Amino acid sequence: MSSGAPSSLADPAVLRARRTEDVVVGDEIVRHRLASRVIHWSVALLFFLALFSGLPIWTPVLGWMAHLLGGLNVCRWLHPWAGLLFFLAMAAMFVHWLGDMRLEPPDREWLRPRKMVEYMKHEGDEAEVGKYNGGQKLFFFAVALGAAGLIVSGLVLWFPLSFPRMASELATLLHDLTFILFVVAVVLHVYLGTAAEPGTFHSMVRGTVTRRWARFHHPRWYREVTGERPRHP
Repeated sequence: MSSGAPSSLADPAVLRARRTEDVVVGDEIVRHRLASRVIHWSVALLFFLALFSGLPIWTPVLGWMAHLLGGLNVCRWLHPWAGLLFFLAMAAMFVHWLGDMRLEPPDREWLRPRKMVEYMKHEGDEAEVGKYNGGQKLFFFAVALGAAGLIVSGLVLWFPLSFPRMASELATLLHDLTFILFVVAVVLHVYLGTAAEPGTFHSMVRGTVTRRWARFHHPRWYREVTGERPRHP
């Protein structure tokens, strides 16, 4: 379902999306203001910078990737700093979005394994889904926890002589496991934001979605923003 929105930077919806969100502008609704999008893309950029600088260090099989960043020595220097900046950006994102990510009773359904399957098939009653559904909220907290795991283990690996050998070994295990889970989560996140839900990626670039997209994916949020009453059969 494409958002079908105009691309002109002078469009009223785009201009409104620079400073505010959760407002209706014509047939569009501002979902993410500029600050939210800048933080999101900063996190994404720093994650991939840390990823591509860390992979050549992780295994010789991917050593060829080091040449893309100037060599293995550059990667060894760049990776911890990119990781630190990634964590700081994640901390900013956590504070920025925490208010919208408060878990509500209906969100507990997302703890059921079948809920994701139902969601992908657009099954189940989603009438009370607000600006973010339970899956997005749980993903938000999982990513924050993963970032904390990466920074804690990464600091131990950055200064191995400052910690006992056992701590370094545990940090290596934690860093590797968290990194693998993070990559899987990011792949899923990208899929859900593009192929699975067309219009979602657009909202993080332009800042807006159409009324139709909002009504379909986040009906309670749509009603709250537009003031439209729920439809009864």
